[in-house]
Order: sequence, then structure tokens, then C-alpha cells
Amino acid sequence: MTNRAEAVVNLSAIKANVALLKAKAGVDLLAVVKADAYGHGLVPVAKAALEGGATWLGVALLEEAIALRSAGITAPILAWLIPPGSDFKSAVDHDIDIAVSSLIALHEVSAVKGAKRPRVHLEVDTGMTRGGFLSEWDQIDLQDIRDIEIVGIFSHFARADEPGQAQNLEQLNRFKKMVANLESFGYNNLIRHLSNSAATLVDHASAFDMVRTGIAIYGLSPDVKTLGTSEKLSLKPAMTLRAKLHLVKEVPAGSPVGYGATEVTKVDTKLGLVAMGYADGIPRIAKNAGIFVDGKRAPIIGRVSMDQFVVDLGASSKAQSGDWVIVFGPGDSGEYTADDWGSASGSINYEIVTRIGPRVNRIYEL
Repeated sequence: MTNRAEAVVNLSAIKANVALLKAKAGVDLLAVVKADAYGHGLVPVAKAALEGGATWLGVALLEEAIALRSAGITAPILAWLIPPGSDFKSAVDHDIDIAVSSLIALHEVSAVKGAKRPRVHLEVDTGMTRGGFLSEWDQIDLQDIRDIEIVGIFSHFARADEPGQAQNLEQLNRFKKMVANLESFGYNNLIRHLSNSAATLVDHASAFDMVRTGIAIYGLSPDVKTLGTSEKLSLKPAMTLRAKLHLVKEVPAGSPVGYGATEVTKVDTKLGLVAMGYADGIPRIAKNAGIFVDGKRAPIIGRVSMDQFVVDLGASSKAQSGDWVIVFGPGDSGEYTADDWGSASGSINYEIVTRIGPRVNRIYEL
């Protein structure tokens, strides 16, 4: 195993964030651990979230859910991106709840035969115009759901990270109507879930029976501009990304750096070569981000390469080849954060942590 780079994941932070969010919601909490737990590690994070008080786990893909079962996790799991033509029987056999958002999928799930009845959460489109029943909602026939167990109904906010947006209330009201419609058929013990991380933090009226929290359990703000930083929200960022300085060298003023010579050193300085690149998830287009070493920030200079990028350490830097540096972390010591890297890349913190690739070791701290 290489020791050139590692993502250190603080599982105690995951537990604390889950406990905080569950207390705010006052209802059951589904911890979203899809995409390898947003890059933090599927199984370790799932276990930590359950220890922190999560009652459900949520994933996108069936294989993610099966991996959790294979790791011995028995908590309820919902998988919401299982397309028609998938092995729905495998989901049923592994006690995995299935999200259904089309008549085709509904019919396929209903056709599964075995010792267990499929457990289904109906996904409805309340205004995000992405997943969920919309025009087909009124076409569902009782015969379609006769052989399955309808466990829940859910939808997803498009703009919960923008408190006060009219669309949030419109979606909430539409959700209530669609729930009432389903309940009119005698389904009165449904798990109703609508809130994501942002809504859990700022919109108690949307909590219903369960909230689904993703980015916030990793200690990151759903939107720094509209909701504030992790610190303001009392969240603890769980991931610190570290890497080795492969090389430190003195270079004169006027030295072109990197592919395309997009930047040139303005003064005599020291440059550091960081042993990570876009193959590891470092955005190639990042500007105004960098690393933290020697008690200060050192910005990227030039383009990020596949396996490495260069930072300007400054002429007085004491950093040496082989030193560990922080690419991003909680920000407590002045280091760059995932928020900083998101902004520097024209993206968001979600993408920064999730895209950290498998070449980077995950190290877990309790």
C-alpha cells in the first residue's frame, strides 16, 4: 500500500453529527451512505452512523445495499436507484427496501415471488422534476400493489438549501396531497420522508416520520452561502485529506510551471510537488486552493496533473521532500477546507469529498 496520500476519516465526528441531526429532527434518521459514503468509506461510516443513532441507511445502488448486508449490517436499508430490469428478487432476499418511481418498475417488483413480500417506498415527484412518479401517479391500480408491502412514500427537495424559496412550500404541500391520496387507499402506517440535510437543519415542518441526511453527517454544510459554515451549523467535518511532498526545490523567478506553462513564478521561490492528481480526485481546474504546511497555506501554481500538482511554498518555507501536508481538513488550524476546494473548482464540497479515488488510503480514527 502506498503512503503517498491518505484520507483520514474521524468516525467520532460522524457519530456526533448524526446525533445532532437526529436531535434536531426529533424523528427517525436515515443516514445516506451512497457512493462509498460520499468517499468516506461505506461500511465503517454506516456502522458509525448507526452507533450515532441512525435508524435507517440509504444507498443509491442495489450492490451498495448488498455490500452492507454482506458486512453483517441488519438495520433497515433503502435503495432508491434500482432501474427496471434489475434483480429485484435479490433485493427482497437481502431484506432491502426498494424505491419505486415508475409503473414498469412497480410491475416488475410486484412480480417477484418468494417467501418474502417486496417492501416498497413509492417515490413521488413534487417539483424537482427528476426521480419519482408524476403523470403515472394517477394510473397506479390497486392490483399493481396487491403483492407488495407499501412501506413508505418519499420525495426530494430541490431547493431546501435556500430557505424561504416558494418552491419549498409548494413541494411540501404537493407531498402532503400525494400522501393523502395514498392513505385514501387504506395505507395509514406509511413512513413519510421528504427532508434532506438542509431541510433537517432549518425546516422542522418537513420532518414527517423520518429525515434523510447525507452531506451533513459528514460534517459539511449543504450550502455555505445560504446556511453558513460547518462551524456555524455545529457540524464536525469528518475527512482530512493528507499527501506527501514528493519533492521540494528552489526555482528562480520567471520559471514556467506545469502543462501549458499557464503560470510563471514571479519571484525566486520554493515549489513543492504534491503526490496527488486528478486520478485521485483533485480537480484539474482548481484555482486558489492548495495545501497547508509549515503553519501556512501554499497555493497551487500551474495545472493539476494526473498524479501530481505543484504548490508555491514561498522562499522562506522550511518544508522538505517527504513531509506530509494537509490538502483539506476541518479548517481549525487554517488549512483549506472541502468548501474552499469546491469554490476553487467551481463546484461544491459534496463533489470534492466524493471524488477522492480508491488509490487514496482511508484511515479511520475513533
